[in-house]
Amino acid sequence: MKTVSIKTPYWDIAADVHLPPDFSESKTYPAIISAHPIGSCKEQTSGNVYGEALAKEGFVVVAFDASFQGASGGEPRYIEDPTLRVEDFRHVADYLVTLPYVDENSIGVLGICGGGGYAINAAMTERRIKAVGTVTGANYGRLMREGFSNYDPIAALEAMAKQRTAQARGAALRVDDLLPSSPEAAKAAGLTEIDLCGATEYYRTDRGRTPHGVNRALFSHQAAAVGWDAFHLCETLLTQPLMVVVGDKVGAFGAYRDGCEIIGRAASKKKELVVVEGWSHYDLYDKPEPVSQALVRLIPFFKANLVDHMASESPPSARI
Repeated sequence: MKTVSIKTPYWDIAADVHLPPDFSESKTYPAIISAHPIGSCKEQTSGNVYGEALAKEGFVVVAFDASFQGASGGEPRYIEDPTLRVEDFRHVADYLVTLPYVDENSIGVLGICGGGGYAINAAMTERRIKAVGTVTGANYGRLMREGFSNYDPIAALEAMAKQRTAQARGAALRVDDLLPSSPEAAKAAGLTEIDLCGATEYYRTDRGRTPHGVNRALFSHQAAAVGWDAFHLCETLLTQPLMVVVGDKVGAFGAYRDGCEIIGRAASKKKELVVVEGWSHYDLYDKPEPVSQALVRLIPFFKANLVDHMASESPPSARI
């Protein structure tokens, strides 16, 4: 693995490049862009779990930090801006097509949780992406209009506007911590919802905790997400092969619902919903059994749509 800084017109995007075994710059490889969940970072599930696993199968995998988050640039911090989150994918694709060992016609994308919604949305207009996979993918815009705004998006927007005005006049930034400080704190508060507790157990313990995976949000800059929809125009623009992996233990963040919706709506002729039975949203982040069940479907999916394409178009000496 190597860490790189990807240049953009506004700031650098930090990314980890996971390389296949026995990697050689004289060979040509398929590539996958791996996108992290909301409030996460490249060192968590998108990189250290799925990125590493896919690299071992022969893919060059780029796990990147979203703008305003992790080690990437952008101020103020902790902004979750869907427009820029999608634009980040384009800049990572720009980087990949400059690498002599990457086949520009064999680039896929994998998104986890909110990264799944962004991956789907990016693929609609970024035609260099040839195959789309998601793991417990969620439509962040829907979440903002529903549970994340207490099902009152107008009141949330009014509060965001008021806070932004206050900050423009010199008030301190309001940065919300989106999770309890620990599983014990969640239990003490009487919280039992499976996704909220799963997120707390992942992000607030040594299981998944990292310095950059902090799950914080700048409240005044969340308005754009309220008006955004990851699946808008998917009936027309999402045509790439699509694989959606979800767990059947349904939680409030709605990945199962979103997975069923995008499979039903996408224009893709090749699309498949994979339901991992007995596991929940956050189980699919890093627990060996559900992750292996996800990968046993994702790996052949990406090979069929990226590697087989290379084999049909490239001379034998250029194949992985």
